[in-house]
This record gives sequence, structure tokens and C-alpha cells, in this order.
Amino acid sequence: MSDAASGPANGAVAPVVLLINPNTSRETTAMMHGIARAALPPAFALESATAARGARMITTAEELSTSIEEVLSIGQAQASRVSAIVISAFGDPGLGRLRERVDVPVVGIGEAALREAAEGGRRFGVATTTPELEAPIVALVERLGLAARFTGCRIPPGDPLVLAANSVLQDEALAEAVRDAVERDGAQAVVIGGGPLSRSAERIAGRFAVPVIAPVAAAMRAVAATVSSMPALPSDRPRLPPHPESASDAE
Repeated sequence: MSDAASGPANGAVAPVVLLINPNTSRETTAMMHGIARAALPPAFALESATAARGARMITTAEELSTSIEEVLSIGQAQASRVSAIVISAFGDPGLGRLRERVDVPVVGIGEAALREAAEGGRRFGVATTTPELEAPIVALVERLGLAARFTGCRIPPGDPLVLAANSVLQDEALAEAVRDAVERDGAQAVVIGGGPLSRSAERIAGRFAVPVIAPVAAAMRAVAATVSSMPALPSDRPRLPPHPESASDAE
């Protein structure tokens, strides 16, 4: 999935951001692509790629780990033709390894959202529907050095796949989790912990006085700031064909 962007002046190439969905659901990729496009400045182009193998929705630590090879495969194949890469699963599978292997910035949606939530010294929590991913989320918070500000995870009851199939149920479950994070835990910002949960994050954010952070949008804000601070690419930079899982929005 790709879209066009108005290029910068002086013969430079518009920066291209590649969003990698470590899930195999193209519907989820399309949803996250739309959120990412809205969050990126107009001068940026956006492409998205979907994992060919793995889970349609990552709900366990094992599935998160299994997705790493797909992330590395897509990222390494495409790094020479893009300006930055975003890993769009909240556990940031393969983030450190991909950063070591490519020469462009790599941003994880989990890392970006947690850093944004903690800005200004805020206490923050995570609301998510996947209880088996709580340990990787806590580990990510600790790796980022944010544990002192972390109020914990709030996870509503229910099968995450059942909730994902019913947007109303998912919205209400996450809203209750956000409410608990704020009222019981003292969170001053709450991250919705999951790329596939991003639309729910947008729909429920207005119910709360504290920021409710959608991780895909947070990652796009982070990557735009990073790329904007870098020198513009020359117009003759070599470009390879898009990843075979990429498709035009016009199709």
C-alpha cells in the first residue's frame, strides 16, 4: 500500500516512510496506513507492507517473537529505498536487530508511544486487550528507563480476538481500562497498547481529560521529527521496486 506526497523543492526526493505490519492481516495494515497517513506531514510519502507469515493478530509473546523474522526480511529488503521504517506492532518485534542492519531510522510504535506518554515527567499507563503481552510491555517500559513513571497495565476481561471482531465491545473495554488507569492508578496519560487497537484509541480519546495515545500516530510524529532533522535525499538516489506486499491506494 502506498500513496503519493508533494515532494520538497530543490530536486530533493520526498521522504518515504515504510510501515511494517508484523501481523498477516491486510485489513489491519490498511487501517494503520490510514491512521499513519493522517499523522504524517503532507510532504512525506507512506508505504505499508504486511507480514506474509505469522498471526493475523499478535496476542502472545510467542507470536510476537515469531514475527521478528518477517520484520527483518521486509525491513532489510526495503531499507535502501525508504527514508525511515516503522514497526507497527506494540511489542516492537525486531526493533533493535533491524536498527543494527539498516542505515535508516527505525521506529517502533511501542517505544514512540511510551516516550510520548512520559513527556514532561508524566505518570502513564497502558490499556490493552492482550493479557499475554503484559510481560513484554513491562519489559519494554523498563528498557526505555521509564519504569519509575509507569502506573502499570490495565487489561479488560475477554478474548482479544472476540473484542477485535466487535468495535463497540472493544471500545467500551478499552475505555474502562483507561478509566481505571486514570482513576485508580493515577495515570496522567494512557497509551493504547496495540497497533490494531488504534481506531479504538481515536474513538475513545475524547472521553478523557488526559491524553489517550494511539501508538501508530505517535510513531509517525516521532519519525517525522527524526527525518525532518536529517539532510534531504538527492533526487538521483537509487530506488528499488516496492515490497511485493505493497499496493497503491488507487487500486
